[in-house]
Amino acid sequence: MQGSANLNLMIKAARKAGRALVKDFREVENLQVSAKGPGDFVTKADREAERLIKEDLMEGRPTYGWVGEETGSTPGADPTRRWIVDPLDGTTNFLHGLPHWAVSIALEHKGEIVAGVIFDAAKDEMFVAEKGAGAWMNDRRLRVSGRRHMHEAIFATGIPFSARRTLPATVADLARLMPACAGSRQWGAASLDFAYVAAGRFDGYWERELQVWDMAAGLILVREAGGFAEAVREGADILDSGTVICSNDALFDPFSKIIRNV
Repeated sequence: MQGSANLNLMIKAARKAGRALVKDFREVENLQVSAKGPGDFVTKADREAERLIKEDLMEGRPTYGWVGEETGSTPGADPTRRWIVDPLDGTTNFLHGLPHWAVSIALEHKGEIVAGVIFDAAKDEMFVAEKGAGAWMNDRRLRVSGRRHMHEAIFATGIPFSARRTLPATVADLARLMPACAGSRQWGAASLDFAYVAAGRFDGYWERELQVWDMAAGLILVREAGGFAEAVREGADILDSGTVICSNDALFDPFSKIIRNV
């Protein structure tokens, strides 16, 4: 696709960070790891990827604000725009040598996500979307799946780790959902769960306790691919609530009713 200057800047930054991460991924056993919390680790590779992305994006757009998983939030001279970045989504997969992780970059304008890039560097899959321009993977236009029946559908989620408070709710979700569908997957990278819904690989995705950088780029991908996305609590804001339910049009109503238990 022919993207805007901002989208091209995002793609360039994602590729540079992705190439650096791939080099470290090949030597994952040698990475120096420090604990950031129970079950959640930050690596030298993670911090370096964010540095590279921030350097490129802020050099290109020095007035924009910034929020990144590792370096936090910085307001910009332009209060209407900010970058939202997860330099390495799927850190635990990365540390275990599992090739399912991604660089995620989004651009927010006046509170709305207007562009998103998710780069699966290990598989060389670049997912991109821009408001009004559709969603793409490399040079292929993306559409959400066309499945219309729950018994044919597979759904993705993230199982809370380290006894997070939403574990009981997620277990209850699965108990209600599994008898109604063809299966569920838990692959450990929220950004790629969104991307796979946009690509029609998953029929839907839901999760709780997410951060803004986990969701921002994925949301515009799903919506530009023709999908629907809402917070778990009906009427709530997705990014504020840290929760999401998304799928294609035909499955959204029955899927959301099961997750919301209504």
